[in-house]
Amino acid sequence: MRTVAENIAKDLLKIEAVFLSPDEPFTWASGIKSPIYCDNRITMSYPEVRREIAKGLAEEIKANYPDVEVIAGTATAGIPHAAWVAELLDLPMVYIRSKAKDHGKGNQIEGRITEGQKMVVIEDLISTGGSVLEAAEAAKREGADVLGVAAIFTYELDKGVEKFKAADMPLLTLTNYSTLIEIALQEKYINEQQLTLLKEWRKDPENWLS
Repeated sequence: MRTVAENIAKDLLKIEAVFLSPDEPFTWASGIKSPIYCDNRITMSYPEVRREIAKGLAEEIKANYPDVEVIAGTATAGIPHAAWVAELLDLPMVYIRSKAKDHGKGNQIEGRITEGQKMVVIEDLISTGGSVLEAAEAAKREGADVLGVAAIFTYELDKGVEKFKAADMPLLTLTNYSTLIEIALQEKYINEQQLTLLKEWRKDPENWLS
């Protein structure tokens, strides 16, 4: 029987929210050549998949952060998942902008939080972790007690692991790169040779193929 991580990985591959192309790599905005492209926003269009994701996140949050009082989504990709999780847990929900508004009250957090309220921040995807850690810091500035971050998928990049460690911010994810590429092999999206290429990329993404 497959684990939750394996089932979610299989779903992401099936709906092409994650696309593997080790022989014709993508170029990320940062300039990094990558054999994988992930767009978890596609999950919104598949009710069964998004329900499984929401259920998985809700269960993980309940198990790891039983004291949570509010669910926050990162703008924009984390917002729908945060809403579905908050609904399942019967908790308040807010979302965190990438920067404060330059008009009105200048809010960076939309919704209402109270001083010391225990928060879990939901992100769809973790690469280096920079944007979600900035969102968590913004929430702290506005008085939240951020217990941790929960995400659908992580590339497991060393840079991201180090950033979360430096920020002393717990991270839980439903599935990850290692699980996904093994499932991709089992489901025949890739072959053994391509699996080797994919493993090499994760070890040193900045110098892969150079």
